[in-house]
Amino acid sequence: MKRIDELRAGVAVIVLNEENQVLLQKRADVELWGIPSGHIEIGETVSNAAIREVKEETNLDIRIKKLIGVYSEPNSQVFTYPNGEVVHFITTCFLAEVRCGELRCNSDESLEVRFFDPENLPRNLLKMHPRWLKDALANRDQAFIR
Repeated sequence: MKRIDELRAGVAVIVLNEENQVLLQKRADVELWGIPSGHIEIGETVSNAAIREVKEETNLDIRIKKLIGVYSEPNSQVFTYPNGEVVHFITTCFLAEVRCGELRCNSDESLEVRFFDPENLPRNLLKMHPRWLKDALANRDQAFIR
């Protein structure tokens, strides 16, 4: 197993629009597409972190519909940043819908944000994100623990 510098709590949010398309952001740090995600800040709940991250990255206000799962499996949850830092994330993933707001790149963390048909996702997707999306679309009541 490779050297891990830090363990962090994270959130990810599957945001679906009325056409059941999924919101993705092209991240500036790695130039790959991914589901809006980020770190939980000290004193913040996981749901508040999810709402804040989506607002910061996409300008959309969301409503969380349900918990999709909690992900900690090192094979998919260890991320190497361009600066060489290696972080193991424990990610809480939610399903959400848009309440209001106009979609736009709202942060320097994103190169682009847009909705995609789940059957027509970009190829350059972050490695852990297809699992989250597959679980979200499984339409299961019970949350996944992976």
